[in-house]
Amino acid sequence: MRAYEPWLDAMTEEQFAQFGLTFGVSGFMLYMLFIIWRLARESKAGKFGTFILFLVLSFGMLGFVAKQVLVWVLAP
Repeated sequence: MRAYEPWLDAMTEEQFAQFGLTFGVSGFMLYMLFIIWRLARESKAGKFGTFILFLVLSFGMLGFVAKQVLVWVLAP
């Protein structure tokens, strides 16, 4: 039988999932923004083209951010 290790009980599965969702997906979103920036730079899109690339390709990320903000604001 193993001895009690309090650090194992430090985080529940729900807390770990929330942490992974928040920081993991946020990191992935930052990486996607970097990819969009590289795509705009390598294609020599110009200012307007870069704006359109960021607007269109980043639009899906806006839903994730909006959901997180709504959950935070409406939390009891």
